[in-house]
Parts: sequence; C-alpha cells; structure tokens
Amino acid sequence: MEKLIIVKIGGQVIDDANALGQFLDDFAQISARKILVHGGGAIASRVARDLGIEPRLVDGRRITDADMLEVVVMVYGGRINRQIVAGLQSRDCNAIGLTGADGNLISAQKRRGWDIDYGFVGDITAVNRQSLAALLEHHFTPVVAPLTHDGHGQLLNTNADTMASALASALAADYATELYYCLEQPGVLLDITQPQSRIAALTESHYERLKADGVITHGMLPKLDTAFAALKSGARRVKICRAEELLAAMNGSHAVGTELMRE
Repeated sequence: MEKLIIVKIGGQVIDDANALGQFLDDFAQISARKILVHGGGAIASRVARDLGIEPRLVDGRRITDADMLEVVVMVYGGRINRQIVAGLQSRDCNAIGLTGADGNLISAQKRRGWDIDYGFVGDITAVNRQSLAALLEHHFTPVVAPLTHDGHGQLLNTNADTMASALASALAADYATELYYCLEQPGVLLDITQPQSRIAALTESHYERLKADGVITHGMLPKLDTAFAALKSGARRVKICRAEELLAAMNGSHAVGTELMRE
C-alpha cells in the first residue's frame, strides 16, 4: 500500500516567518504523496482583536459566533492558506489550496448537544476520499484550511487537528497513512515549562491517567483526542513533534517528538 503523509501545522509556527520558511523547506522535500492541514488560531485571534472582537476558547476549542466566523474564513481560507500555497509553489511543490467546501471534500454539521454553544463550529460527518485521491494521483499536494461546510451553504469553523485526524482515518483504507502534528513544543510534556520532560511514547491509557491527574490540559487535549482517534481508525503512525524536527520524526528517530502507541 502506498504511503501518504499527512501533516498538521499549528498557528504559532505559521506566525513566525523564519519557522514557517524552514518548515516549508522540509515539507517540500517529502517525496511521498502528502497533505498539509494548517491552523492559524494565533493569527485569527490577533486579527479579531484588531477588529474589536474578543476571542473565546474553552479547553482549546474556539467559540465561533457570526463575527468570528467572518474572521476565520478570511484568515484561514484566505491569507494563511494562500501564503502557504505560494510558499510551496516557490519550492517546486505543486500545492493546491482548499477548504472542506471545495470539491465537497469535507462536510460537517453544526455542533449540537454540548453544554456550551460553540456557534458556527462544525463536527465532521464525511470525507470525500475519491476527490482527495484524484488530487493526489494527479500529483497535487492539498493544503487544507480548517473550514468545512454543511451542504446547505453554511461554512463552519472546524478544529485543524480534527480535520487532520479525519483525513488520516478516511484515507487509511487507500493508503498507508502517517499523521504528524507539528508544533513549537518538542512533543507531549510532563511539565509544560520543561522541554526535557518530553514523553517519547504514549498509549491512550497513559494519556487518560495524565489527563485525569491534570498533567495534560487545555489545547493539548483536543490534539491528543483526535490523534488517538486516527490511530484507532487505521493510521500506521501518529507522532507529535516540533515543526523543525518533522523529517527526523518521519525517519523514526526516538530522540524527537512523542509517538502514539497502540496498547
């Protein structure tokens, strides 16, 4: 089965021109078929504040009212996505920028049934494997913004970690998928202030204990929840690492990142 690399890049790396440039250099070198999913929450929050809109997050999940939806569509689907696509094109990587609405790639429904009203946040209902496979087979590299649609004309803000996980899960039937979450930290940490407290390997039961003890909190929770979901759905490998350590992580180095393990 052919390998497919799916990489999710976080907003803090995107917001650093030097870090982003180095990441795009490395990502462009990957010879396997690949998909890049990007966030951009830090930039979206800054733009929102510039417009007089105060961002609201609960356990790392953004509350998206109508005003914030306009911001994230502009920032994620416009500025960030096009910047990354242009950067990859300059590195001879034939990238194509997409949201979930393009080609009906990723559909979702507005989140319901939670104690908190998250507004225009979408929970994924379907991934169009055929369209994605067609793009990959024609040697395009999809660059996917964290926006989905409900099939009735409504765009929805969807967590980028969730989108990366859903893509890895859906495409595991057609490819040997590997999922990498790239961020500014060296992996999952026992102490957020101590980079040397990196956990090299993490099972779901160990994660649940650390979560219950309050060791892992806030934004790392949805990341790990979605990462383990991909692993259980057939992804061959899931790893969390620094953006600048992506290639080393792909080469199997145990000295970088946190690899998620089956029990």
